[in-house]
Amino acid sequence: MAEQQKSMFVTGAASGLGREVARYFANVGWFIGLADVNMEGLAETAKLLPPGMSSMHKLDVTDRAQWKKAVAEFSKHTGGHMTVLFNNAGIGSGGPIQDMTDEDIDKMIAVNLTGVISGTRACFELLKNTPDACVLYTSSAAGIYGSAGLSVYSATKFAVRGLAEAHDIEWRHLGIKSRSLMPGFIDTNIIAAVDAGSNMSGKDKLQSAGVEVSPVSIIGPAAWEAIHGTNVHTTVNKMAKQLAFSARWFPNRLRKTLGLMEGLGDVVRAKP
Repeated sequence: MAEQQKSMFVTGAASGLGREVARYFANVGWFIGLADVNMEGLAETAKLLPPGMSSMHKLDVTDRAQWKKAVAEFSKHTGGHMTVLFNNAGIGSGGPIQDMTDEDIDKMIAVNLTGVISGTRACFELLKNTPDACVLYTSSAAGIYGSAGLSVYSATKFAVRGLAEAHDIEWRHLGIKSRSLMPGFIDTNIIAAVDAGSNMSGKDKLQSAGVEVSPVSIIGPAAWEAIHGTNVHTTVNKMAKQLAFSARWFPNRLRKTLGLMEGLGDVVRAKP
């Protein structure tokens, strides 16, 4: 890899947002470290990238030892640099909190929060050694205002939002930026599961209720904007932008509106 080539380490790269961001940045000349527990999915992602523009790393983000190994392997390809860590891996599970299992709750916190923190710590030295480095976190529209039926997921995304804000201040003197993406519903596996009660996919259920579901292709340009812009948070799609506006200026009205959508929380069932 050329010394000045920009590089990105992407977690959750086997599908969804991670796959699309990897594809987008590889196609403009970045070297991409693809990381996920799903090696078959990673191989499919790698096929979408130009030859020689990626490395694959098996990574369970809840395992700190795997983080160290994956980052060390990636470093060999990049000469000890990492322009961007796309700290993206996450899982979702919806429904009322009293109906969730302890295992679902613990796993979501382990992947969506603890795993994200572990990733930032594991990549810190490479980021510090790279000019204009950035950590890009995947938060969510659920991190803008708490979502009924998604309370634990929403809590983890609020936490990721807090990490982005804190680290942007904490690392300013080191030249490391910290940013977050806040997408609304995107057409990925996280809303693809079929509801046995209605025999509808999450996407169909959302759209039948008039909720916007955006194509995954919007996430690449949004990530580019986030990394190269000055805003800590980048809302992605019309739904997220409207939610952010309403949360700031009309919170009571928003609370009533979200109450009408309470039953839609169970569309979140899978990995993004």
